[in-house]
Amino acid sequence: MSKFIGASVIMFIPWVLLAGSDPSELILGATVAMVIAGIIYRNLDYAFKSGSLAGAIKFLVVYVPVFLWELVKANIDVAFRVLNPRMPINPGFVKIPTGIKGDYGRLALANSITLTPGTLSVDGDENHLYVHWIDVMGESQKERGELVSGPFEDILGGIFK
Repeated sequence: MSKFIGASVIMFIPWVLLAGSDPSELILGATVAMVIAGIIYRNLDYAFKSGSLAGAIKFLVVYVPVFLWELVKANIDVAFRVLNPRMPINPGFVKIPTGIKGDYGRLALANSITLTPGTLSVDGDENHLYVHWIDVMGESQKERGELVSGPFEDILGGIFK
């Protein structure tokens, strides 16, 4: 039941953000979110560390703002690189260590990295992600991991099992 509620909330929040506060839209959004959650929740095998509802709320309240901030910074960085040809690029593949063990947590991390311009997750295993980066920085694997996934992994590691 908690996965049903968590899935419903996760689907309803973006609806609210996009549709606004019209009562008929909210009722429709809640209904659609619950119907879809009712269809898929039996197949969901994600698990939040602190329960589905609390984990979903932490994901939305803590993680989403951090992700959006990193997204803005990455967009500005890539825009400057495109508009200023003298700005250096040092593209390459990096192996990023990750402590997130669950499939959904690693998927959220890989997608977060991919969605920020200048980085692209290309592969992964239980302990690492392989990322193409527009400007490889850092001397060690650990330092590169902090630069690419640090802001995301710290929060996601606290949310997903």
